Amino acid sequence: MNKVAFIGLGVMGYPMAGHLAKAGFDVCVYNRTQAKAQKWVEEFGGRAAETPKLAAKNCDIVFTCVGNDHDVRSVILGEDGVISGLTEETILVDHTTASAELARELSSIAQKQNIHFIDAPVSGGQAGAENGVLTVMCGGEQSVFLKIQPVMAAYAQFSQLMGEVGSGQLAKMVNQICFVNTVQGLAEGLNFAQKAGLDTNKLLETISKGAAGSWQMDNRGVTMCDREFDFGFAVDWLRKDLGMAFEEAEKIGADLTITKQLDGYYEEVQAMGGNRWDTSSLIARFKK
Repeated sequence: MNKVAFIGLGVMGYPMAGHLAKAGFDVCVYNRTQAKAQKWVEEFGGRAAETPKLAAKNCDIVFTCVGNDHDVRSVILGEDGVISGLTEETILVDHTTASAELARELSSIAQKQNIHFIDAPVSGGQAGAENGVLTVMCGGEQSVFLKIQPVMAAYAQFSQLMGEVGSGQLAKMVNQICFVNTVQGLAEGLNFAQKAGLDTNKLLETISKGAAGSWQMDNRGVTMCDREFDFGFAVDWLRKDLGMAFEEAEKIGADLTITKQLDGYYEEVQAMGGNRWDTSSLIARFKK
């Protein structure tokens, strides 16, 4: 499990692939923008390929981390895609936050070629990727998961097999549902504090030690008060994720009433020009 490929060098994939190289793995990368791939090679070593197929050739594990379902299909199933470069028993790991339906589709295609597939969306954002402390939610066979877990440890502080293929994507949907509700509560509370004339730095230092404390409060509380939203995970991408959760909720009969309301708030943020703002930008709806 030493020879790996990493497809997609965005704000997440670039540092994730870098951690693999620093951990001693033989890494070949592919990115649609070749200049980005060459920059990565200059920084971390390894090799860059001109197509996903060439990057995947003779690899033990191929990781993909791109934007959405369409992008995943393009790099895996498209012309010169990953799947055409894989040999039997290769493991394909998709870190993209995509649909559970796509994960099952890819798994079925991979099985016909005796290839193993794991859906493995991540949580932790750009900072988590850069610091190598991501959380990975996986769906697939346990024996395959156990093979890739020590490899993913190069950039993940925790990984868990959630169940069969698609379970990783379902778990990521839950993650997104929970955290947007946390962000809205924090936005309302901090707006209240500012209107009340409280020292928000003292406030955050105090209430973060109690039941209100959260990752969002620790990492975004101060910047939300300062209306700083440049932290990598854009509103556009979050709304893409929530859209998939809403589709899945319709299938299984889950009530996401409040989350749909928050999605509407993020639509308001987009209308303010905040498409690329960090998801903590919900507070921007409130005037100081």
